[in-house]
Amino acid sequence: MNAEPSLLTFALPEKIHSRHNDRQAIVYVRQSTVRQVEHNRESTLLQYALADRALRLGWRRDQITVIDDDLGRSGASALDRPGFQRLVAEVGLGHVGMVIGIEVSRLARSCRDWHQILEMCALFDTLIGDADGIYDQSTYNDRLLPGLKGTMSEAELHILKARMHEGRKAKARRGELILGLPRGYVLKPSGEVALDPDEGVQRVIRLVFTLFEKRRSISGVLRYLVDHDIALPDQIRSGPEKGDVCWNRPNTATLGDMLRHPGYAGAYVFGRRRHDGRLRVPGKPHSGRRFVRDPQKWMVLHQSALPAYIDWQTYERNQELMAANRSRYSGVARGGAALLGGLISCGVCGRKNGDRLQ
Repeated sequence: MNAEPSLLTFALPEKIHSRHNDRQAIVYVRQSTVRQVEHNRESTLLQYALADRALRLGWRRDQITVIDDDLGRSGASALDRPGFQRLVAEVGLGHVGMVIGIEVSRLARSCRDWHQILEMCALFDTLIGDADGIYDQSTYNDRLLPGLKGTMSEAELHILKARMHEGRKAKARRGELILGLPRGYVLKPSGEVALDPDEGVQRVIRLVFTLFEKRRSISGVLRYLVDHDIALPDQIRSGPEKGDVCWNRPNTATLGDMLRHPGYAGAYVFGRRRHDGRLRVPGKPHSGRRFVRDPQKWMVLHQSALPAYIDWQTYERNQELMAANRSRYSGVARGGAALLGGLISCGVCGRKNGDRLQ
C-alpha cells in the first residue's frame, strides 16, 4: 500500500483560500547551534526547500519570505531569537497567510512561545503548516494537535537537558569533567592537568598569591603589579593560536577570580556557579549566574586532585581576608563633619579610613 502524500504537498481546498494566498507565506528556518548549522546541512537545506512547497500551494515566489535569522539559536526562549520576534510581528500586522516550518520544534521549544504564535494565527486567520499537515487555528481539531505537539516538544527538550545535566554531574563526580582551566594550568594530551611549563607564567601566578599575603587586599596587589608593569598570563581560547600564552594588563576582577579559584589550592570543583532566573538579562544568554562561596554547598569538591600553587589552608585564609575586606557600605552617612569621609582608603590594605576634624 502506498504511503499517503504529505498534506503540506497537496493542499486541502477547504483550508487554503484566496484570502490566504493574497498574503505572505513565511518559511521559518532554524537550527539550535552553530555546530548544527555547519555539520547538519541536510536539515537546513530541507527547511529551505519548504519555499518550493509554498509555491505548489499557490503562493507566488515574490510572496514567499524565508526567515533564517535564528540559525544557530536555541528554541528554548523567544528572547534571543530576532527571527521569531519578526515572525510574530508580521503575523500580528495581518501580513501572513501561512507560516511553514519543518516541525513544531523549529518554531518554539517553549509552550509559552508556541501558544503565543497559535493565538496570533487564530486571531489573524493565518494557517500553520508542517511536514504532517496544514492547520487552521480557528477550528477545534486543528488547534488541538499543534498544541499537543508543542507540549511534546517542550517535554522532549526538558528530558534532553536533564539527561545531559545528569551525565555532566556523573563525570564531574569522578573528577573527569574539565570545562576550563585557570591561568597557569595546561591540559596535557593524556587529559591530565598540569602546571604551565613556562616558568615565567608560574612565577607571576605565585607572585600574585605572595603579594596578597603581604598586602592583604586585591587593590594592594593590583597597585604593585601596575606600578611594576607586570602583566598576567592567560591562554588564547579560540582561533589558530588557541592554547598559546598571551599577556594581559591586570585588573581587580581578574585578580579576584584568581584568588577565589580553589583550583590554585589543588582542588577539583564543580558547581561553584548556580543559575538564578531573577538575575538574567534579556539578550545575554550567560547572565543570571551567581557564585556560591561556601565550599560545603559546592556539588563536587575533591581536594589534592590537581597540582597546586598554594595549600588549602592558605586558600581558606585568603577567602576570610577578602570577606573581611568586603565593604558593606558605600560610604559614611551624609552630614558628617569630615569632608572626605568614606573617600579615603588605606594605602596598605585598601580599607576605608575614618577621619575627623580637630
